[in-house]
Amino acid sequence: MSVLLETSLGDIVIDLYTEETPLVSKNFLKLCKAKYYNFTFFHRVDRGFIAQAGDPTGTGTGGESIYGVMGGSPYIPTEIRPQLKHRLGTVSMATLGTTNMIGSQFFIGLSDNIDYLDGKHTVFGRIAEGMDVVHALDECVSDKDKRPLRDILIRHTIVLDDPFDDPPHMPRPSSPLLPTKSQQDIMRIEANYEQVQVDGDTERRARDARAQALTLEMIGDLPYADVKPPENILFVCKLNPLTQSDDLRTIFSRFGALDSCDIVCDRDTGASLGYAFVEFQDKQACEEAYFKMENVLVDDRRIHVDFSQSVSRVGDKWVRIKEGRNVQMKSKYREGARQERDRYDMVFDTEKRRDRRDRRRSRSPARSSRRRD
Repeated sequence: MSVLLETSLGDIVIDLYTEETPLVSKNFLKLCKAKYYNFTFFHRVDRGFIAQAGDPTGTGTGGESIYGVMGGSPYIPTEIRPQLKHRLGTVSMATLGTTNMIGSQFFIGLSDNIDYLDGKHTVFGRIAEGMDVVHALDECVSDKDKRPLRDILIRHTIVLDDPFDDPPHMPRPSSPLLPTKSQQDIMRIEANYEQVQVDGDTERRARDARAQALTLEMIGDLPYADVKPPENILFVCKLNPLTQSDDLRTIFSRFGALDSCDIVCDRDTGASLGYAFVEFQDKQACEEAYFKMENVLVDDRRIHVDFSQSVSRVGDKWVRIKEGRNVQMKSKYREGARQERDRYDMVFDTEKRRDRRDRRRSRSPARSSRRRD
């Protein structure tokens, strides 16, 4: 029973103690499934102590249980278990004041020396993956109120395993949510946010990128500098070595017709290298598979899915389509270059090229004779 939190600093996977704390675990799972935590942020990060989140108001005084979201009681009782101790990487629910009630706020332990919280808050889970994110949380810079100077957002929550039935009339968003106006009003600059470059710097970067693309075109790594990655091919990695191409084809074909589905194998041994390319006939089907197959369990491995950035498979195809439609072919890196060539060489003066070829021919036999000796 686990949940994936996508944050500004990286992904965190939380394993829940559903047997020891069923009521609190169910509340947390259903809040994640209802996307209640989307675009909330860690409003309190106390170095060497805890990182607290789960308040939509960002003040540390808001938040309610899943039953409160549905119009019922906003709080539920705690489930404090003596055997569950606070330490680095544990996840606990924050208690409402001096009462034994909790809503939606939770915190992550940032140190092993926080056992004085035992008996006061409900420990209901632990960090199974993403301890590097926890250490990054502990190192962030906060203001006098312990709020990070750059917001650490919970961008998205994904329930990986849920043993509990959903309450009646529980909200189930079917599409990605956007931050509300009230959330936007209290947001600061997000952690790892890259500032927009000024116009002059943007133009310079664009020129540099163009020059690099032309260089790749000249050496044959790109068919044309303007070529773009296909929008109907997915890159799938972290595959189990036992997974076969036919297995992936069966899984991904439920989203739409496939042109190809190939697992990349070692040239010498034929063993799987753990990644594959899945080409759809329809762009929309490709996008649907991208959203629904990320982190899915395939042969006991959670796969990673992204859009392919490779143009090696579309280079020749792209050229043929352009020729078939009689579109004027763009010249290579030099105006007047021969368009019928599949590749291109450096341009030399004709006489110099002939002289060099003659010299190469005169030296070659001598080298060959030495080898035979």
